[in-house]
Amino acid sequence: MTTRSADPSTDGPSPVAEALARLPRVVDLLAARAEEHDRDATFPYQGVEALHEAGLLTLTVAQRFGGPGGTLADTVRVLGQLGRGDASVAVLAAFTLLQHAEQARAARWPTPIYRKLLGESRRGPALVNTLLSEPGGAPGLPVTVARRGADGTWELTGRKTYCTGSEALAWMAVWARTDEPAPRTGLFLVRGDSEGIEVDPVWDQLGLRASAGHDVLFTGVRVPAEAAIGLAEAGGPRSEAQLAAERLDLAWHDLALSAVHLGVARAAQDWLVRFLSQRTPANLTEPLGNLPRYRSALGEIESSLIAAEELLASLAAGVDRGGQTAVARSAAAQLVVNRAAIGAVQQAVTLTGNPGLSRRHPLERYLRDVLSGRVHFPADEVVLDAVGRAALERGARRAH
Repeated sequence: MTTRSADPSTDGPSPVAEALARLPRVVDLLAARAEEHDRDATFPYQGVEALHEAGLLTLTVAQRFGGPGGTLADTVRVLGQLGRGDASVAVLAAFTLLQHAEQARAARWPTPIYRKLLGESRRGPALVNTLLSEPGGAPGLPVTVARRGADGTWELTGRKTYCTGSEALAWMAVWARTDEPAPRTGLFLVRGDSEGIEVDPVWDQLGLRASAGHDVLFTGVRVPAEAAIGLAEAGGPRSEAQLAAERLDLAWHDLALSAVHLGVARAAQDWLVRFLSQRTPANLTEPLGNLPRYRSALGEIESSLIAAEELLASLAAGVDRGGQTAVARSAAAQLVVNRAAIGAVQQAVTLTGNPGLSRRHPLERYLRDVLSGRVHFPADEVVLDAVGRAALERGARRAH
C-alpha cells in the first residue's frame, strides 16, 4: 500500500503523508500500554489522545471539509499498523474513520451538525460510532423508539448493545424507529453528553477488553428534528443508488476492520520471531529458529499473511478507483483475511507452547483479540452463502 503523493501545489508532504509519518511513534505508545488496559479493562484515553495529536482520527475527513481526504487504502494501512500496537484502540479509530469517510462520500449528516463534530475534533479526540445492535427486536425494525415531541424534536428511548467506545463517544448515530402509525427507521445523531444517556458497564469480553463495548441506555433523550437522518418506511423498497451506497459502506467496513486483525497477526508474528531467535531449550544447543521445522512453520505464517495483505491492499485500491468488482469481493476478502489472521496467531501459539499461553507474554492477548474481532462481521456461513449464491447467479447468466 502506498501513500498518496503530496499536493503538487505545495512544497511539503500531504497531510496524509504527515499523519502516516507519525504512525511508528503512536504504535509504540499503544503497545506500551496495551497489556495494562487489557488486564484492567480500562479505557485507553492516552492512546486515543495520541491518535488525535497525530491527526489519525480525522484522516478520512474530506478535503472539502478541510481534512486530509484519506482513501480506503490509506485507512487500511493506518489500521494495520495500529492493530500491531493495540487492537482495542485500532477498533475505536476504525469506527470513527468510517464515519468521516461515509460523510465524505454521501454527506448524510446535516452540514451544521457535522461542522460541530469537526470543531470538536480540532479541540480534542472526538470518537463517533453507529449504534445498531439491540438485545431484542424484529428483523429490520429496532426496538429503540423515537417519539415526536410537541416542539418537533424527537425523544429517544431504548437500549443499544456492543457500543464500541461507549464511555468516550462524542457523538452516537443511533438506529431507531419512530412511533408513527407507519413506523420509519433511521439514524438519530446524539451528542455523547446528552441528558438521559447512561452507560451500563457490561463489557467483559475475552478480548478487545479496552474497547468499552458496553450497553448504552437512552431515556427520553432529546434529539433536534434536523438530527434525524435517512428516515424511511421500515422495510420499504430501496433504490439501486441506495443499495450501491450500502454495498460501498460495507466494503469500507469489511476491509478496514480486517486490517486491524492483520495488524494483530503481524504483532504476533513479530513476537514469535523474537521467541524463536532467542529460545534455546535445555535439550538443544541452538535456538529454535535454527531448526528447519520451525523455519518452515514460520514460513507458512509469513506466506499466509503476505497473501492476505496483498488481497486487502489490492481490493482497497480497487474500491478507491470505483471498481464494482472490488466492492463486491470485499465480503469474501474479509473472511479470507480474518481466517488467515486467526490461523497465523493460533499457529504461533502452537509453536511456542506454554510460553505462548502465559500472561507474561503478549501472544495470548493477540489470540484473544483476533478471536474477539469476529463480533464485527457476519457469521462465516452467512458470507459463504451470499458468495455461493452470487457464483450460481453468474453461472446461470453465462449459461444463457
